[in-house]
Amino acid sequence: MADDSTARALIDATSQATNDIGGPLYFSPSTLAAGKERGLDGMRWYILGRGGVLGDVEAPVVQSAFAYFAPGMIAKLWNTAKETVPAREAGTAYLECFAEIGRAKLGDVDDATLAAYNDAATAVIAAADPAAYALFAGIAAEDRAVDAAGQAVQNMAILRELRGGAHLVGLLASGLTAPQGHAVKRPDDVATFGWADGVELPADAAERHAKADELTTDLLISAYSVLDDAGCAAFEAGTPVISDAICTG
Repeated sequence: MADDSTARALIDATSQATNDIGGPLYFSPSTLAAGKERGLDGMRWYILGRGGVLGDVEAPVVQSAFAYFAPGMIAKLWNTAKETVPAREAGTAYLECFAEIGRAKLGDVDDATLAAYNDAATAVIAAADPAAYALFAGIAAEDRAVDAAGQAVQNMAILRELRGGAHLVGLLASGLTAPQGHAVKRPDDVATFGWADGVELPADAAERHAKADELTTDLLISAYSVLDDAGCAAFEAGTPVISDAICTG
């Protein structure tokens, strides 16, 4: 098993590449087309598909998991979307969209790299404590693709939710709300996430956000520590290859 310093280095080396796949997965032409086929526009499909693993819950439950979005925006999109497509059905279909992207874009990645990444990612997912990480717990409970390319993208999406959940905990522990954390990291996207009047920030918001990032990694160390040296090497080698293929392929 990896010691804490090795696990921290691995997380630091791979987190950005894992995070980068969000937009290319959620808003790829093929994902958007799957939503359109079901009668949903891009944002409704995004909210219902990503949040559908939570089940047919009320909008405040979804908002608590997404957190960066204004409650009114989530309520409008979630409630109207699930009138068209059942939430659980959408969650399962959304995860399959990720597998399809893997099959389309990872053809040039050798099988050994994908298999080794999947072994490592699966071990981390299994070792992660899902407490407080609702979206991670929901998506990790879904069945995954049996083919290596499809599963690799799904695994990376699941690990993205793991870090996302940990980061929300880190923000709160650092004295920032989720919207404040979002405003620090993406100041130009505050209104896009439903905060038309902006978000007020404390004077030391940047310092608190940096602390939240450190806490996020602290929370993930135990899960990544399950990997041995070979697992760490496989995860570190596979992550950028898979991410680059998703983002630019």
